Amino acid sequence: MIEQHPTAIIARNAQLGSNISVGPFVYIEDDVEIGDNCKIGPHVCIYSGAIIGNNVNILQGASISNIPQDLKYAGEKAQFYIGDNTIIREFVTLHKGTSETGFSRIGSNCLLMAYTHVAHDCIVGDNCIIANSVQIGGHVEIESNVIIGGATPVHQFSKIGQHAMIGGGFRVIADVPPYVLAAGEPLKYSGLNVVGLRRRGFSNEDIASLKDAYNLLYSSGLNISQAKIKIAEVYIDHPLVKNILDFLERSNRTIIRK
Repeated sequence: MIEQHPTAIIARNAQLGSNISVGPFVYIEDDVEIGDNCKIGPHVCIYSGAIIGNNVNILQGASISNIPQDLKYAGEKAQFYIGDNTIIREFVTLHKGTSETGFSRIGSNCLLMAYTHVAHDCIVGDNCIIANSVQIGGHVEIESNVIIGGATPVHQFSKIGQHAMIGGGFRVIADVPPYVLAAGEPLKYSGLNVVGLRRRGFSNEDIASLKDAYNLLYSSGLNISQAKIKIAEVYIDHPLVKNILDFLERSNRTIIRK
């Protein structure tokens, strides 16, 4: 069943699941897929290439899968994926990919607060909270369980590691490793995200290991290459610390400093 307001415009070839609510003045193009039990608020625009999961709530004025703000974009087909149980608040703007990757993606169980922007070719993991007016540039990669405070710009091509928390109003102009708190101007390593990790069930032993790994990275006097070797020697079999090392290997920008 689709509960459609009479002012909504839904293209003939859009694919909508069951138990969908479509509010006033909604516009949905062809080549759109929307899963079951979704709510589409008033004045939402969903453009071609949107692939939306189940139990997604999109509030008024949001723009989903619009064309990239990239002068190289030439109208090529691309997608924007939204995972299950995600909430898209008022006036969020989400732009599909370019020919470089072909898609952008928001994971499951995310909350994107009002006025958030996610640019072309971005990947946002599961269980992320992106606060009001966060502006995410193109080609950004955000891993799962990340929290970004309000009014934060994230520079294009930046990476943010899993379980990181970034304070509001600070510029992300370097990669942010996993499990950390980041704040200050310029953005700096401000310790481990201990409260967040404990809330998510990390053991005291794991937290201690992560703290020690970051002490080696930031407080030992070693450069990054030397610290990576030392961390690998000490924690060769620790999966959480391995996530840090894997992130450092993938980082093609500088990481935040202390």
